[in-house]
Amino acid sequence: MAFSVGAVVANIYYIQPLLATIAGTFRISVPKVGTVAMLTQFGAAAGMLMFVPLGDTKERRRLIVSLLVAESVCLAAMASAQNFAWLALASLGIGITTATVHVIVPFATHLASPARRGATIGAVLGGLLFGILLARTFSGLLGAWVGWRAIYWLAAGLMLVLAVLIRTGLPESKPELKLSWPSLIGSTFVLIREQPVLREAATLGAIFFCAFSAFWTTLVFFLETPPYHYGSGVAGLFGLVGAAGAVCAPFIGRMADRYGARRNVLVSLIVALVSFVVLYLFGKHMSGLIVGVVLLDIGVQAGHVSNQTRIYSLLPEARSRLNMVYMSCYFSAGAVGSYAGSVLWQRFGWAGVCGLGCGLLTAGCGVYAFSGHEVARAYPGTLTGDPSARW
Repeated sequence: MAFSVGAVVANIYYIQPLLATIAGTFRISVPKVGTVAMLTQFGAAAGMLMFVPLGDTKERRRLIVSLLVAESVCLAAMASAQNFAWLALASLGIGITTATVHVIVPFATHLASPARRGATIGAVLGGLLFGILLARTFSGLLGAWVGWRAIYWLAAGLMLVLAVLIRTGLPESKPELKLSWPSLIGSTFVLIREQPVLREAATLGAIFFCAFSAFWTTLVFFLETPPYHYGSGVAGLFGLVGAAGAVCAPFIGRMADRYGARRNVLVSLIVALVSFVVLYLFGKHMSGLIVGVVLLDIGVQAGHVSNQTRIYSLLPEARSRLNMVYMSCYFSAGAVGSYAGSVLWQRFGWAGVCGLGCGLLTAGCGVYAFSGHEVARAYPGTLTGDPSARW
C-alpha cells in the first residue's frame, strides 16, 4: 500500500522540475505553465469529490484498479500532448484519477487496529511522501537525460503494473454503507457542520499545502537564477533533500498515538514558518537552501500525518468521506499555491514566494489558537495534553 500510494501520487509532482522545459517546448510564459501544475492539483481535489466518498459504499479493491487504469490513459495523453490545451486537459485528468491514493489510505486505516492507527497511517503516508519528494528527483534527472515526455510514458506503464498487483495482492473490502452518491455528498456536509476537528484539520492542512506548493513550483525557476544557474536535474535532486520529512512520517505517527496529534500540528506550523524565514534570509547560499528545504518538508509532512491521524479517529464508518473533505481542501489550496507562487515569482521574485509562505503559516498559527476552544468543548482533554485525546 505504501509503495502504491507513493507511485500514484508521484504523477502529480513529476511536472514541477520540468516546468521550465515544458514552457520551452510549448513556448509559454511562467504563469501559463504554472496553470498546468495548478490544474493537476484542482483535478486532484475534484477527484476527491467524485471518487473518494465511494470508498464507503463500493468494493474498494475494484474501485482502486479501475482508477489506476484510467490514470494510465491520462498519463499517456500527457506524454503525447501536441498543444497547450491538450496538455492542460491531460494534466487535469491525471489529477482527477490520483484520487486512488485516498481510497487506499482509508483502506489501510480500516485494516489497522485502533492502538496502531497512527503508526499505520504514518507508514502508508511515509510511502506517499517519498513518492511526492522522489518524483521530483526522478523526473528532474531523467527528464534532463531523455526528455519530459518519457517520464509520463514510464508512469503510464507503472500504473498498469500496479493495477495487476493491487488486484492480486489486496484483500476484498466489502462496503460499510449503502447510500447513493448524492446522499453521500449530503452526509458529508453534515460531517463538516458537526465535526470541529475536521474543520480545523482541513483548514490547517490547506494552509500547509498552499505554502508547500508555492515553494516547489517556483524552486526550479529560482535555481535558474544567479548564483545557481542550475537546470531541472538539480531541482529534482532537492527531492532527496526533502526526503527527511518522509523518513520522519512513521515516527510522527507514533508520537501522535502517544501524545496526541493536535500538539504535533502546532510544532509543525512553527517549523514550517521558520523554514521560510531561513529560505528568505539564506536561500542564495546552498547550505541555507538545503536547511530551509529540510525544515519545510519536515514541518509540512508532520502536520499532514498529524491531521490525518486526527480525522481518522473520528468516525470509523465515514473515513472515506472525512478524508475526501480534508484532501479536497488540501489539493485545492495546493492548486492556488502553485499558481500564486508562479505569479508572485514573476512580480516579486524570491521575496514574494517566501513572503507568501510566512504569511500563510502565521495565519495558520492564528487559526490554531482561535479554534482551540471549540475543539476542546467537543473533545475534552485535547488542550490539557491528555494522551487519550487523539484530536
